[in-house]
Amino acid sequence: MTRIDRLWPDPLDAVSDEELVSRPVGPWLRVNFISSVDGAATVGGVSGGLGNDADKRSFELLRRVSDAVIVGAGTVRSEGYTALRVSDESVAWRVAHGMPEHPVFVLVSHHLDLDPASPIFTDAPVTPVVVTTAQHDVSGFEGLARVIVAGDTTVDVHVMLDALHGMGLRALLNEGGPSLFGSLLAAGVVDELRLTVSPLLVAGDAPRIVRGSMDAPAHARLDQVFASDGALLLSYLL
Repeated sequence: MTRIDRLWPDPLDAVSDEELVSRPVGPWLRVNFISSVDGAATVGGVSGGLGNDADKRSFELLRRVSDAVIVGAGTVRSEGYTALRVSDESVAWRVAHGMPEHPVFVLVSHHLDLDPASPIFTDAPVTPVVVTTAQHDVSGFEGLARVIVAGDTTVDVHVMLDALHGMGLRALLNEGGPSLFGSLLAAGVVDELRLTVSPLLVAGDAPRIVRGSMDAPAHARLDQVFASDGALLLSYLL
């Protein structure tokens, strides 16, 4: 297991999985991103090139403790998502804690530009959820996904979250992308940001972790700082 140390607030060497990531109590929305030291959210158009083994460990643990993983359709395509499954170790942990074997995959698409023939749907271990708007015909997803209509022309994240909570999905994890994160921030519904700062300098015109507009900057309070192999793993509360 990749060693990760806690630097702050209470220094601790080689933290356990539970000390690194805990399951939230009650409704909770975490957002997980990675960024280079100079603020790039991707290398070559994807985030995977920024990560190290510590980030991969954190990524898996965040999924392990979540009821559902929420991802925007653009990120699903650019990052090459397939059916959402956690590791065998995570399956065992979830079952031991009274949870289903895998979290629910929630795909958010304003334009419903998702392929019903994708393995995301045809190979899913748990029926996914598609969140879209009232302007689209969703009949192509019948039997493949549960559909949440959350707005007329743009997705209303409050409606989306209310619907997910109504399905019993309370511990929620958003893995991107920047536009969806921006909508969640603007709506004031994010409880926690998990940000890995990769020890890379990327330059270029790579995107940032959040995109969109807000009435005022959101204030994040630093909660914990972890480190491993030059990377910082930060937890902020909002």
